[in-house]
Amino acid sequence: MPDPTQQLPAAATADLSAAAAAHRRLRWAQGVLLLFHVTGFVGLGFSQDPGFFLRFMPLTMLLTLGLLIAFQRERTAAFWSFCVVVMVAGFCVEVVGIRTNLLFGQYAYGDALGIKFLEVPLLIGVNWLIVTYSAGVLASYLPLPGFVRALVAAVLMVGLDICIEPVAVHYDFWHWQYDVIPLLNFKGWFAVSLILQVYFNRVEFSRRNPLVPLVYLVQLLFFFGLGMLL
Repeated sequence: MPDPTQQLPAAATADLSAAAAAHRRLRWAQGVLLLFHVTGFVGLGFSQDPGFFLRFMPLTMLLTLGLLIAFQRERTAAFWSFCVVVMVAGFCVEVVGIRTNLLFGQYAYGDALGIKFLEVPLLIGVNWLIVTYSAGVLASYLPLPGFVRALVAAVLMVGLDICIEPVAVHYDFWHWQYDVIPLLNFKGWFAVSLILQVYFNRVEFSRRNPLVPLVYLVQLLFFFGLGMLL
């Protein structure tokens, strides 16, 4: 019978190989995200035909979400239910916002985000999920009480929206009445974001994702940089 101690080096080698493979996958995913966002930034900011690059915005959003899900640990039923609830809630909030003008102010969506239903792009739920999940995971690293983490995550979401708004208006993602972004928009965003983050903290699933920091940072820099060029 073989000595069990002789198997330890093989097990350790297997663990190291698995860790190295996971690291390579992460680097590939980060590279793909950077490629898409840098190409989009250069195309929208400096190309003579930014409309060509706008066509890839829905694809970039779906790619980002797909990669985030791929690096989510333990994709349990609770995690999938969280994804569905946030996407549906985000879409419904936008429908209410469009119809009533009470949540965010008076605005309407353009054609840049693709197919619309009830005057709202279907992909807007994907956007709410990406931002909610990314901000929630980032805040979860902080040693703070749950509600305080939710507040921090909501602030991260609003901070990203502040960078998105000028770019979104310029490229016809949506437009505001009189071309003025109302303060109500950011108040509404904070309120909805806080509710979603409280929900995020209550759902039981792993809140560790090595891709999240880059996803949040690259989106922040993408929209902030484009805003500086306008």
